[in-house]
Amino acid sequence: MDYMVDAFGAVGDGQADDTLALQSALDTCAAAGGGRVVLSAGKTYLSRSLMLRRHTTLHLQEGSVLLASGDLSTYYRPGQPDQTGDVSHVGTPVVGKPSYVFLYGLDAECVRITGSGAIDGNAHAFVRRVSPYYVTSDVYPRPTLIYLERCDHLTVQDVILRGAPFWTLHIAGCHDALISHIRILNDLDIANSDGIDVDHSSDVRIIGCHVECADDCICLKNTLGNQEYPHTRNVIISDCTLTSTSAAIKIGTEGVDDFENALISRCVISRSNRGLSIQIRDKGCVRNVSFTDIIIETRRFADNWWGCAEPIAITALDRDAAIPGGTVEDVRFINVTCRGENGALLWGEEGRIRSILMENVDIALRRSSRWPVNRYDLRPSPRFTAVTERESCPLWAKNVQGLTLRHVRLSGFPEAPCGYEMAIENCDVTRE
Repeated sequence: MDYMVDAFGAVGDGQADDTLALQSALDTCAAAGGGRVVLSAGKTYLSRSLMLRRHTTLHLQEGSVLLASGDLSTYYRPGQPDQTGDVSHVGTPVVGKPSYVFLYGLDAECVRITGSGAIDGNAHAFVRRVSPYYVTSDVYPRPTLIYLERCDHLTVQDVILRGAPFWTLHIAGCHDALISHIRILNDLDIANSDGIDVDHSSDVRIIGCHVECADDCICLKNTLGNQEYPHTRNVIISDCTLTSTSAAIKIGTEGVDDFENALISRCVISRSNRGLSIQIRDKGCVRNVSFTDIIIETRRFADNWWGCAEPIAITALDRDAAIPGGTVEDVRFINVTCRGENGALLWGEEGRIRSILMENVDIALRRSSRWPVNRYDLRPSPRFTAVTERESCPLWAKNVQGLTLRHVRLSGFPEAPCGYEMAIENCDVTRE
């Protein structure tokens, strides 16, 4: 059954506060056992935070907009232990559950967000410009656009998500999640506006999505704030187009538990500061990951953004002296083509990176920005220089046990070819 929000008193002019009408429709739908709550085509509904319910579909008709309030005091605060905004912690401000959330689902089994309308996070109500290259805010963390916690069998399909002031779609402690054919359209200068963050969740499929955002487009995480849930595992990412000022697809940096069994295939990455990244800084380990049939184009951005145009970057380092990092093992790159301003980086503390296969991988260096090259990014790590200056080459590997290169093609900058195609330090390498 459909529940039209206009019938509950929603105005939809973008000015009136429609929160009570929207929440009433969601609650009524759930109380009846489920159905669709529908936002009418061509209307803009301004709202404060909303609570999504089990067996309920939030459906946005063509041209409809759900616009988030710019008043931070009206947002849900789902259990963040530190509400002061303190970001002094090493490596990341994301140490608990999100501090502020616009659309929040908790134990909302079979919740769905569908339709061809847009959910707009009203990002510029929460940020200020810091430099020509990025904006941020004194409010930190800023509101997460959608946070779904312990919501099994969830679906997010077809909708447009835009203007997120912080992470866009964050799922945590969820089992059986389908994220299909959505568009995430964030400004490329809004810090921390990740696209899709999969946190302590399992059996997740991300299929046919287009994501443009500052920071990571799609990121697998195991955050400290959600460590009561099982670790992230059994993830499929396929047929996506991605652009990021940080990494297009990343595992880490927050990784207090293990990551297992991920298949990433048939994706095109363009104009990104990094392509494929595995960043281990916490005790969690990465095992059994395949990247296949992927095209990557990288370019440098300002130093505010993590990454130095590495198309592939695996780093396994300690976050700080008190937190030893885990390991990365059994990772495969097959049929991957890379063009960009830097080469692949495989760099870890000794014994931390094991069993890496590159098969039919083509890496060629090409200039496309005005930013300096010849540097690699090891952030976050207090023991090593954050951005290491070193002549760029197609592949730099350090402390890798069991690196197999099979039909790998490497070439430097045409205008200034480097004197070597690989820099290998303390690695066990087989080249075929």
